[in-house]
Amino acid sequence: MKSKSLNLFFRSGCLVVSLLLLCFAALNYAGPSLIAVTASGSRKIPIYSVETDKPRVALSFDAAWGNEDTQTLLDILASHNVKATFFMTGGWVDSYPDDVKAIAAAGHDLGNHSQNHPQMSTLSASECEAELTQVHEKVRALTGIEMKLFRPPYGDYNNQLMDVAGGLGYHVIQWNVDSLDWKDYGADDIVSRVLNHKNLCNGSIILMHNGAKYTKAALDRVITGLQEKGYEIVPVSQLIYTSGYTTDHTGRQHPSASVSENPRLTAAALMPGLCTPALSKT
Repeated sequence: MKSKSLNLFFRSGCLVVSLLLLCFAALNYAGPSLIAVTASGSRKIPIYSVETDKPRVALSFDAAWGNEDTQTLLDILASHNVKATFFMTGGWVDSYPDDVKAIAAAGHDLGNHSQNHPQMSTLSASECEAELTQVHEKVRALTGIEMKLFRPPYGDYNNQLMDVAGGLGYHVIQWNVDSLDWKDYGADDIVSRVLNHKNLCNGSIILMHNGAKYTKAALDRVITGLQEKGYEIVPVSQLIYTSGYTTDHTGRQHPSASVSENPRLTAAALMPGLCTPALSKT
């Protein structure tokens, strides 16, 4: 009886080991492609960065308070022939309509940052829609531009907001490099934080604020430093894919073909902090 029990035990153990090996082999072949499409489960993920072979990054500015430095920022951007993306609240648009027109006239992206800068995940679907449409209509009336980019205040979102924004034709944009300029640590800190950020790589989206105390003092060096590292700075609209893409669990956007044609993509390739940085210019 004891011999039969041991025999059954070893046979069961071998079966379990075999099944585990088969699962591992299947995951090694198809796992990453599934991760890129479904790793977030039922949670919908905004765009934090973009998978691209091109050494491109995007500078973005949230505009929710103050305009004292806006023209200076525009002048610095113009001196480098760089286009950026400005995410504006409805209150800011109301207070500084001429700045909105100036940003548009300079060829920068205009982005939606909600009407009242609330925690969007606490709102109903109809309230979320109102927060987006109010700003949209104001900017359209001022510039004729139909905005397509939305950044939720505080980076706060849920599936409901993703559905509402998508239904209104918006791409929801976050960031993977945070300058922390709003903390007023100084211009040197902003420059160092951006240029040495662990996530800085092809396809990075950099967060700054037009009203932060030291942003204007840091911007020239941030642009120069990025360019010396080999990056082209483009607006978010020119960085992201607007169709035929997937967003993995880290928020990195991939063109659909790269997932289907490269089923053996490694987990490292899907992490925004582990992509290959652009080579520095010599």
